[in-house]
Amino acid sequence: MKKIFAPVFAFVLLLAGCASDYEVLQSYDSVILTADSSNKLAGQTITFTVKDNNGTDHTADAHFFVDGEEISTNTLTSDKLQSYEVKATYGSLDSEPLTVTFGDGSELNYRKRLLIEDYTGTWCGYCTRVAWAIELVRAQSDNVVPVAIHRPSSNPTSANYDPYNYDASVLENTLSAVGYPKGYLNRRTRWSNPEPNNVAQAIALTQGENPKLGLALNPVVKDGNITIDVSAQFSRDFTGLKLVVYVLENGLIYEQHNYTDFYNGVDVIEDWQHNHVLRACLTDIMGDAISSDQTAIYKTFTRSFNTAIPANVANSANLEFVAFIVGENGRVINVRSAHAGDTQEFEILQ
Repeated sequence: MKKIFAPVFAFVLLLAGCASDYEVLQSYDSVILTADSSNKLAGQTITFTVKDNNGTDHTADAHFFVDGEEISTNTLTSDKLQSYEVKATYGSLDSEPLTVTFGDGSELNYRKRLLIEDYTGTWCGYCTRVAWAIELVRAQSDNVVPVAIHRPSSNPTSANYDPYNYDASVLENTLSAVGYPKGYLNRRTRWSNPEPNNVAQAIALTQGENPKLGLALNPVVKDGNITIDVSAQFSRDFTGLKLVVYVLENGLIYEQHNYTDFYNGVDVIEDWQHNHVLRACLTDIMGDAISSDQTAIYKTFTRSFNTAIPANVANSANLEFVAFIVGENGRVINVRSAHAGDTQEFEILQ
């Protein structure tokens, strides 16, 4: 049997008068250049791969060009702190250019986001004060990730009964404040009361020096299960880090007591929509340790979770996922949220 290779850009096959059998191979119309990493330390090696749009690997037969000059292999090493434009060709097709950078890590920064953990309750008439403050903060910044931790009783006969109660006592016992409401910024900074008068305190934590680690989440909810990959990338060496992953639910309808002047001063507020409600923690609530050999400069750490949708979830379509990394001091370094079906990349600041 003869095989005739058929790229779509120049395909002409004449079969007249030919008695032999022919197999037409799958065609392609583009080649794609990728690198094992777009950023590496000076002196390290970046390796390139070329595939067509069908996924067939053509690296061995491709030609590679760095800043317009052809190189003899599919690898690049540089002791200089600089970026290079890399292209590849295979046959008559050119890849899109790819920029790679050799650096010392200081050039990479990630978008900074703020975690607000709101300790609240449907029974708590003053808790609407923090909810109002969160709305004010989110009106000024997209870099805010709220989590509503409902407390403290699952007993329907209790005066403090909350149908969404989540036992966060292990975490709460590490905090200085008692009672409710209370808001904590990046887990360890108490949001000053009254919170609506201290929006600037929260906004300030979205400003200033950007973190040296970024997060990306890729959650899937299907057939009663949750699968989620949580990845972190580092642009300096870290030690003593911990990962926390929350499962939240939005759109929960239940009454809310309100002893404040906010929300028209109505008590009780019927059919209040409770959002960002903590339903489960896929790690220890204080965080699961990440090995220090996974948190070095230019490393990427990924942890995958596969679990059934928690039984307390009312509507899986309203699930939200939050992942954050805390440092040795217990403070959040960075945080990110996602919904089912999101395919996130690291938020590298240019």
